[in-house]
Amino acid sequence: MKKIALLGATGSIGTNTVEVVTAYPELFQITSLTFHSNEEKGTALIEQLNPKFVGVGSQKLKAELSKRFPTVEFGVGESGLIKAATLDEVDVVLTAISGSVGLAPTMKAIESGKDIALANKETLVMAGQWVMEAAAKNNVKVLPVDSEHSAIFQCLEGQKVENLRELVITASGGSFRDLTRDELKTVTLEQALQHPNWSMGKKITIDSSTMMNKGLEVIEAHWLFGTDYDKIKVVLHKESIVHSMIVLEDGAYLAQLGPSDMREPIQFALTYPDRLPIKNEKMFDLTQIAQLNFEPMDFDRFPMLALAYVVGKKGGAYPTVYNAANEIAATAFIDGKISYLKIEQFVQKAVDHYQETTEITLAEVIAIDKQTRTIVERWIKEEGRL
Repeated sequence: MKKIALLGATGSIGTNTVEVVTAYPELFQITSLTFHSNEEKGTALIEQLNPKFVGVGSQKLKAELSKRFPTVEFGVGESGLIKAATLDEVDVVLTAISGSVGLAPTMKAIESGKDIALANKETLVMAGQWVMEAAAKNNVKVLPVDSEHSAIFQCLEGQKVENLRELVITASGGSFRDLTRDELKTVTLEQALQHPNWSMGKKITIDSSTMMNKGLEVIEAHWLFGTDYDKIKVVLHKESIVHSMIVLEDGAYLAQLGPSDMREPIQFALTYPDRLPIKNEKMFDLTQIAQLNFEPMDFDRFPMLALAYVVGKKGGAYPTVYNAANEIAATAFIDGKISYLKIEQFVQKAVDHYQETTEITLAEVIAIDKQTRTIVERWIKEEGRL
């Protein structure tokens, strides 16, 4: 029985994880879970899964749920996330929370010897060097859950590192893939949330439309697979059938294909190196697919993707600044405080504003993350007063 800590249980990845776990109750058990504020869905999960520990986002929610579930232990905020991730009985931590909040519980879980099923891009974007060093030191596996990184991971199985020429990450293009830069000036939140292929949370759907999510994936791939940025390529693939590919030195392409179903990479991370059938599997038949299209990425059209390579190569806290500024700016757009194209402008401004001259520590990276958020929030407020 593999016992799981599920961080971010009420989001789309969390929901799919619960489907995978409950399909094989003899193999998996969710021992602890966390959610921020979705009380209705979180309550239903506590009733369904009967976890030992639950982390929530507020003291008020903890008090309400403690009365309803007296046999369950509850925690709040970052300390609740860490407790959920480090329980003695937990074998693997599936990090399905979004944003930099995923870093602390992931690091603590690694230090506690827990394997990580990673669906939180920001953890490696902010602190890839330290996370991967800690994983190696503690003999812990970091298994990718994002469909693109899972695809690459699967394609790399059995391959020699020296035989790798290139990683190829595919991108659907997001909600506005067919719009020009000029047409983006007046787009709305409702339009931005209409992803053509995937059902995801608001923040990641916005990131998909700006191609920020692919920028984060490029940086994440660099750390997950130890691959130079010059060997990581992104291609536009609107069908989202080929989840990603690798290219070997002899020119051979290995690709992982399948339906748009997050249960597959989640389940593979939990069963690795074994495989199991997907319960209620989505129908998928290549003979019913008319064609597959691939196009080069236009860095002028998607400047956030171009910027990812810049900050990734600079290293240090530059990727942290890139991510932190985006988290604040994307949220501001979702909240109606700024227009869509301002997201990119604030991220670029934050990266240009940051100057790094010496090698930094993980503690300094965390401090820079907080400083960047404060600065960008101030810029947004100042612009609103103009």
